[in-house]
Amino acid sequence: MPTLTITFLGIINPVLNQDLQTTNGEAFFSNLIPSLITLLFIAGAIIFIFVFIMGAISWIGSGGDKVQVQTARDKVTQALIGLFILLSLYAIINLIEMFFGVDISYFNFDDVRI
Repeated sequence: MPTLTITFLGIINPVLNQDLQTTNGEAFFSNLIPSLITLLFIAGAIIFIFVFIMGAISWIGSGGDKVQVQTARDKVTQALIGLFILLSLYAIINLIEMFFGVDISYFNFDDVRI
């Protein structure tokens, strides 16, 4: 009579690529933080482009109406302020990493263990 041997290989998600399937929880969350930072910067850049283009289109289509021109100018100004804030955050993160010698884009769980 054949015997049945069961080995636990873990739960494998076929949607994830091979690198994510073989990592443990600590490595996954260590890689998650830099991915989220990158994703937020990309989302900010996309929002800037969208608001800037909408402001430019509104400005072009205003037809010389002072109220519409001012509204479109405000949109473009807000987009540029948002881009300035986004670039400032990027510079601040790099300065913190350079001056303090910490890598914000990599989270080490060994530092927070109890």
